[in-house]
Amino acid sequence: MKKFINEFKNFAMRGKVVDMAIGVTVGMSFNRIISSFVEDVIMPPIGLLLGGVDFSDLKIPLTSTVSIEYGIFFNKLIDFVILAFCIFILIKVVNRLQKKKERSEMSCPECLMSIPIKASRCGHCSIEIKK
Repeated sequence: MKKFINEFKNFAMRGKVVDMAIGVTVGMSFNRIISSFVEDVIMPPIGLLLGGVDFSDLKIPLTSTVSIEYGIFFNKLIDFVILAFCIFILIKVVNRLQKKKERSEMSCPECLMSIPIKASRCGHCSIEIKK
């Protein structure tokens, strides 16, 4: 039993498992933020533009207690499309910021220190930078 507990401890404390746990936790928090943004900020103006239409009341009754609630599905589908669009825009902004950062510096081939991309000589070891 002690061997089993030690194996589990080694598994759980590996960097990849801990990183994954952190990623899942941050992802869940990010999901709450984006869901709130969609439901509380984006959907009210869209509902106003659509004349206050609420799809959640749309359903097909099968019996007195069972129904196919396709309106809720429509609401969730609209939420998904808006959420995907917001994430797309966020990723575009992050990628644009990373590209600008990457282009502003490079590593010196001799001393490996960071130097401006437009430099003709390294400020650290003074070798000529060939482009």
